[in-house]
Amino acid sequence: MRKKRAKKRILLPDPKFGNTTVTRFVNNLMLDGKKSTAFKVFYNALNSIAEKIQDEEALVVFQKALENVMPHVEVRSRRIGGATFQIPHPIREDRRISLGMKWMIGAARNRNEKTMDAKLSSELIAAYKEEGSAFKKKQDTHRMAEANKAFSHFRF
Repeated sequence: MRKKRAKKRILLPDPKFGNTTVTRFVNNLMLDGKKSTAFKVFYNALNSIAEKIQDEEALVVFQKALENVMPHVEVRSRRIGGATFQIPHPIREDRRISLGMKWMIGAARNRNEKTMDAKLSSELIAAYKEEGSAFKKKQDTHRMAEANKAFSHFRF
């Protein structure tokens, strides 16, 4: 856009927990505009998490898993001279949440369980325990930023 930044849309809290983060996650999870199906998948995943982990509430497990997956730094390509450098940048909070959600959903879709709610619940539990492919992606991103921190003086 040429003139000004886009306005942030206000998300309604989800019907069960009254949490806007859940709504945002479900919006990322949704395919072909089927929001009620996405909510069913998410709530079924949380129910199976509640069965597997009794000592912690399912929503707390979800929030902790999301926190464990959100990156703090990322690398961005910048062309200087003839070379392209990977320059580490801190990530603003909004983008951290978005990346964490997208990585979690992508990792869940690539799992080998039968249904999407089983895939999502096992990925959330893995992220809660600081393992799984979404958590690995965060670690790889941090490792890449650490390896290229010598170029951080090129930051723009």
